[in-house]
Amino acid sequence: MNKILVIEDDINVRQNIVDLLYAENFNVIIAENGYIGLQLAQAEIPDLVICDVMMPELDGYEVLKELRQNPKTAIIPLIFLTAKSEKTDFRKGMDLGADDYIIKPFSRTELLAAITCRLERQTAIYQQTQEKLDKLRNSITLSLPHELRTPLNGILGFSQLLMEESELLDAESIKEMAEFIHQSSQRLFLLIQKFLLYAELEIIATDPQRVKEVQSQSTDFPTLELADVITEIAKNSSREADIQIDFSPCHVNISTKKITKIIEELIDNALKFSPCGTPIKITAKVINHTFSLSVSDQGRGMSADQIAELGAYRQFERKLHEQQGSGLGLIIVKRLAELHGGKLKIESKPQEKTVVTVTLPCSTQETLLDTQQSARAERPATANST
Repeated sequence: MNKILVIEDDINVRQNIVDLLYAENFNVIIAENGYIGLQLAQAEIPDLVICDVMMPELDGYEVLKELRQNPKTAIIPLIFLTAKSEKTDFRKGMDLGADDYIIKPFSRTELLAAITCRLERQTAIYQQTQEKLDKLRNSITLSLPHELRTPLNGILGFSQLLMEESELLDAESIKEMAEFIHQSSQRLFLLIQKFLLYAELEIIATDPQRVKEVQSQSTDFPTLELADVITEIAKNSSREADIQIDFSPCHVNISTKKITKIIEELIDNALKFSPCGTPIKITAKVINHTFSLSVSDQGRGMSADQIAELGAYRQFERKLHEQQGSGLGLIIVKRLAELHGGKLKIESKPQEKTVVTVTLPCSTQETLLDTQQSARAERPATANST
């Protein structure tokens, strides 16, 4: 049974609505003014709110504004009741997040049609959300246990062997086991770092002040260390010969650490999902004051549906390929790009080619010089100037 909150100061209108809703088997909560209505909405979390606009204590606009600012009530559909029919009044309510308007006097059919429409829409949104959560749970179920268990099994197994049979093992065997333990520990450490970074980016995205701070940082690209970073990543996969680099200089609006992280994740993804001996091209150029970084490979690729469903903890076709990775790499890149006012774009033909492109705001060296010269030209003369 759907729960509906009715906020209406006119006792006759309120009672008519309540009688109508009871007759349709709704669970009804009533409030005689906006202040009481807001308290009930936050305590009861109704499925729908029907709210008058002009009321004492708090008017309908103030109630709606408070509801939308509270995470618990932000998505509850709200229908305004109003005697006003001016376009500006509708616009104000819609800008605040109202779902519908009903003009007084209204008929039983009008009210029920509006209620049915909003409840059905809310049900559809809920079902879509549940589907996404189910996919996320499935991805986590397939990804996290495997990613955590594999290195842990190696660490536990070889460390136990060293403890129990150290006297029987020769130095070479002990060294090999120690190296395996170290590699497994490193893999586990990097995995945890990715999860922590993803969580941090999600938190930053909810804080406008932190977003502003992030977007105020910049880097002269490419940095001196970047070539060494790329070489080291390729070397770890024994694919130094596959890497092709073409960078143009630019002043990009992102910190050195974060642009390096984007490149690391894009190259790591290309190395994982393309065969040894095929080229991986890394290009960076400036187009219309926009920094464009692309990494292309000739590997497995992704379908249009897979690209559309790109999300955290998702690695496609894990059962088939059993590729190492949490599926967080591309979503971390996407979050980093978006936090800095940029975008992530993926173009792919399965089994042929994949191009992942990150665009970010930037300034070329020429633009910087022009800006500095303009600033000097516009600067007012000082008292000492001649």
